[in-house]
Amino acid sequence: MYSKPTDLSFELANGGVGPDPLRLDALEANFVVLLFQRDHLCGNCRNQVQEIAARYEEFRERNAVVVSVLPESKERAAEWAASYDLPFPVVADPESTTADRFGQPVRFGFLGELHDLLGRMPLAVMIDLRGAEPRLVYSYVGNAPSDRPTIEGLLLELDHKRNASE
Repeated sequence: MYSKPTDLSFELANGGVGPDPLRLDALEANFVVLLFQRDHLCGNCRNQVQEIAARYEEFRERNAVVVSVLPESKERAAEWAASYDLPFPVVADPESTTADRFGQPVRFGFLGELHDLLGRMPLAVMIDLRGAEPRLVYSYVGNAPSDRPTIEGLLLELDHKRNASE
């Protein structure tokens, strides 16, 4: 069961495009989609960010910024962002403190906690930045390494959330 975080703020080193360090209040968008990745070696994670990069203009048309949260160092995040030519921020969460606070699931107990690639499951959250305070308006908690929201699903959620308050 997913437990919504009460504190949505973060400040993380950014190895990709955009401000460094990255904070929610530094983003020029109405929505932010945070993709909590499993590890830099995760093939499903790499596929996900490359697919989003190919359609990133559709997110920007919806006044949304995608941020990939990698449980790695800033240097590793920068390598990852450059190797896939990602047009969005890739932030480093080396101790996974932000991922843990947002509720990214870890499976397999002690073994899963030893190595992110083994234990961390994907998590996607959407935050509405239009009000006085950021609001978490959507979450997708993966039950397996390949269990992720589709690009279409994320875009439809953005449309729904955007139109719900107009």
